[in-house]
Amino acid sequence: MIRRDVKKLKALTHYVCWKCENPAILGATKLNKALWVSDLWWYVRTGAPITGETYVKRQYGPVPSSILTILGDLEREGAIVTRERRYDGFNKRDFIALTEPDISMFTPEEISVIDKAIDFVCHRHTAKSISRRTHDDIWKIAEIGEEIPYHAMLASVLGEVMPEDVDWARRLEEVAA
Repeated sequence: MIRRDVKKLKALTHYVCWKCENPAILGATKLNKALWVSDLWWYVRTGAPITGETYVKRQYGPVPSSILTILGDLEREGAIVTRERRYDGFNKRDFIALTEPDISMFTPEEISVIDKAIDFVCHRHTAKSISRRTHDDIWKIAEIGEEIPYHAMLASVLGEVMPEDVDWARRLEEVAA
């Protein structure tokens, strides 16, 4: 069972805003993707995500279910400020860190993976290109608002389900019951 750690998600959100000091590169899509990729890459590496947050499918990709609460908390605390503006014909929300985040709850290894995720999402992609890159077959089969489990994202393409796959899944279900 994956354990959800809201304090870590809050610290991670603040850290992503801090690391992307140029507000022009960090909008809502990239913030959500940086959080998702950080959790996903750590999950692939260790079998458990960093924050354990539940991500749901939204128009532009996986979104942490409690992101609005987290952002509101960070704003009330004076840790970040959000700015609405027009960009390329769309409304864009920028996130600007006003204070340095406390990252003491993360291991150096987690910070290394997080930094790589931030670089990948925020510095190597536009919001459109990172969305295209992460909207694979697994993402496409989820409905808007539906949870996207971490383990589902380990598969990059759908394959045919064979009878032995069904038997294997039933055995797992029996063991878990």
